[in-house]
Amino acid sequence: MTHTERRNRPQSIDVLVVDDEDDIRELLELSLMRMGLACDSAGSLQAARDLLAQRRYRLCLTDMRLPDGDGLELVEHIQSCQPGLPVAVITAFGSIETAIRALKLGAFDFVTKPVELKALRELVQHALKLRDQAGSEAANAAAGARALIGHSPAFEQLRAQAEKLARNQAPVFIHGESGTGKEVIARTIHSLGARASGPFVPVNCGAISPELMESEFFGHRKGSFTGAATDKEGLFQAANGGTLFLDEIGELPLAMQVKLLRAIQERAVRPVGAHAEEAVDVRILSASHQDLGRLVAEGRFRQDLFFRINVITLRVPPLRERREDIAELAAHILGRLAAREGGLPRRLSPDALQALQRYAFPGNVRELENLLERACALCEGEAIGAADIELYPEQTASGWLTDIAPGMSVGDDAAAHESGSESVAGGDSGDDAERLRIIRALEQTRWNRSAAARNLGMTLRQLRYRLQKWGME
Repeated sequence: MTHTERRNRPQSIDVLVVDDEDDIRELLELSLMRMGLACDSAGSLQAARDLLAQRRYRLCLTDMRLPDGDGLELVEHIQSCQPGLPVAVITAFGSIETAIRALKLGAFDFVTKPVELKALRELVQHALKLRDQAGSEAANAAAGARALIGHSPAFEQLRAQAEKLARNQAPVFIHGESGTGKEVIARTIHSLGARASGPFVPVNCGAISPELMESEFFGHRKGSFTGAATDKEGLFQAANGGTLFLDEIGELPLAMQVKLLRAIQERAVRPVGAHAEEAVDVRILSASHQDLGRLVAEGRFRQDLFFRINVITLRVPPLRERREDIAELAAHILGRLAAREGGLPRRLSPDALQALQRYAFPGNVRELENLLERACALCEGEAIGAADIELYPEQTASGWLTDIAPGMSVGDDAAAHESGSESVAGGDSGDDAERLRIIRALEQTRWNRSAAARNLGMTLRQLRYRLQKWGME
């Protein structure tokens, strides 16, 4: 940078560039100046610390390798002295593991050398947007807190993790049982981040026909196949500038996994029937109730895609691990039901609350909502009693009302009791109640048996057995 440029630059400094290579620093400074941003530069860790002690910045770009330390030390230093300052790390190609460590320490994002100016501009724009939103961070945090109902230790830890992950651009994999609220967590991460003003596009990967998947994800051109009467944008284009949430990503067929990996890596998609790719700027959040590591070992999920989407894992605890939140969740659900029906919210009697807190909830929060909605329909007075709450009898007999052993998932428990749960459903009244429950679950999933079985907390084999027994196959 020339003397004249240094003399004429604004007093307020936007970006701190930290790199020990003079040519890299000059390239970054020139690129940032063309974006209308003023820069300071430092060639060492200590020089960067000195500048951070003197001034405040909107963004820091740092190389991972410095003569007197590394970028990870600078990320930790900034988290302690200026926690709201976004930090992006520049790493050599092939050092993704180091970049992931930086993201887990609180870095905003990373770019690889050689630095692509287009990727750099996108990163800077998102980082500055996040920094400029810092004034409304408290309001955003309050909104996120309202969306996440519960104050148990397990849920407070989840809330803190979600708020931290909202400050960076790393792909996040949300793991949890069906009905735990994985989409609510994803929406919270989106709403608290730099992309909050952009679209949030959720998609259930298990609900899309394999034949239509490529068109749904990437769009298509008119005439590209029978029925393509007009151009159509895909989910990636719809989420451009925002977040794409891939729910039940473990359901994707292998052929689609290859195309999804390329779209994520190249940040571009090619619509069906098009000759050129279109650039897209999306953050990927994904979720599944399945163990993706096990699917990789079984050859049902690509390892390279697994590593790409699973930069950071966020585990959502099942409802049985946060029973102390049931009262607050129930009050919230009953209030929402009352608002929808236009009446006063009902309340749970002590015996009803006690019954719910003893129940293991294989369907988690979604099942709690269904139980309370049915209880409101059956209840005569203002208070919901234990008799108004219809807990499923075959699940009670199979041990759902007892605590599930630590480390055992609902699927494991269902498999362990498979023969027992099938024999318990022998009575006529039990059969009627179970048949009604299964029909409702199938209707909710448009007769997707795999999805219905997950929502019911049973294996697909168990569901097929019941349908065959009732002549509904």
